[in-house]
Amino acid sequence: MSEEQKITSSLSGEKFDWKKYFNYENIVKNIPFILFLSVLAVAYIYNGHYADKLSRRISNSEKNVKELEYEYKTIKSEVIFRSKPTEMIKAVAPMGLKELKAPPVVLFDSSSVNKD
Repeated sequence: MSEEQKITSSLSGEKFDWKKYFNYENIVKNIPFILFLSVLAVAYIYNGHYADKLSRRISNSEKNVKELEYEYKTIKSEVIFRSKPTEMIKAVAPMGLKELKAPPVVLFDSSSVNKD
């Protein structure tokens, strides 16, 4: 059937004969192509699921990084606060240590001093 006959038959109201293309011989002949399309469909579905799973893992990782960043900033501010001189004095007061009011005294050993 030529191309003109197909066009005229479709215009004249004749139905397209599907049985001619869906017979045993054509189906068996096209099995490799059908299998190829099936593999592509499975790969496409797998890729979609993998992308969704990866997206969820990335968002969870970002959330964990933000939580750790907040924890780091909190601990850092506590350490800076506790290392202030006034806080150090308060922390060591129960141990009996007090702040020096006078500068420290340097002691020299008489044998180690050079006598010129």
